[in-house]
Amino acid sequence: MLFDCDGTLTNSHGIIVQAMQQAFQSVDLLPPDADAVNRIIGLSLGNAVIGLMPAELHDDAQLHQQIEQAYRQHYLLAEHEVVLFPHVRETLEALRERGYWLGVVTGKSKSGLLRVLESFDLADLFYVLRTADCTHSKPHPAMVLECMQEMGMKAVQTVVIGDALFDIQMAEAAGVRSLGVSFGVAEAELLLQAGAEEVVNDFSELLQYFPLLQDLP
Repeated sequence: MLFDCDGTLTNSHGIIVQAMQQAFQSVDLLPPDADAVNRIIGLSLGNAVIGLMPAELHDDAQLHQQIEQAYRQHYLLAEHEVVLFPHVRETLEALRERGYWLGVVTGKSKSGLLRVLESFDLADLFYVLRTADCTHSKPHPAMVLECMQEMGMKAVQTVVIGDALFDIQMAEAAGVRSLGVSFGVAEAELLLQAGAEEVVNDFSELLQYFPLLQDLP
C-alpha cells in the first residue's frame, strides 16, 4: 500500500498554497490563486513552479531557483502548523497489524518527508519511501514501479492511495489499483473519472477495503 503524503496523510495543502504565493511575491510576480496551486500539489517542486509561472518565463532558470528557494523558506516557517488528518495513525497501525506492507510515494523532497515522519513518529510504519528528488515526478510511474521492485511485489498486489489526480494517474501508468481520499485537493468525482476504484471520506474507511490478509480469497 503506497500512500501519498500531502493531502492524504497530512493536512498541509493550505500551507503549501500560502508558501507558494509568498514565494512568487518575493520575486515580484503575481501570486497564483489557491486553485492553481492546488492543481500542482503532488508534483516535484521544480515542475510545480514551472507549471505556475507565466510561459514567457519558463526558460529563466535563475528565477526558477529563486522561487523554489523562497518557497522552501516560507514552507519551513509554517511547517509546525501541519497536522495529520483524523485517524491516520491508528489506521496505518491497524493495516500493518493486518499484514500489509506500507510505503510513501510523494512529491515532497526526501528531507521534507523524513521531517514529517519524524515529527509524527510514523517512520517505523513504512517499509519503502520514494520522493520527487530521487526519481521521476508524478504522474510518471517510476515511484510505484521502484517500490514494487524493492519489495518484490507484483502489480496485482499493489495499491496507491492519494488525494490528487497525479496520484491516480501514476497508479494507472504503473498498472496498479488506486483509491482516492476526498479531503485533499481533488474532487471525488474527478478521482473516480481518473481511475480510482473508490474514494473514501475518512482515512479510517480504508480498513473496510483491506481485511486481514488471511481472510482474502
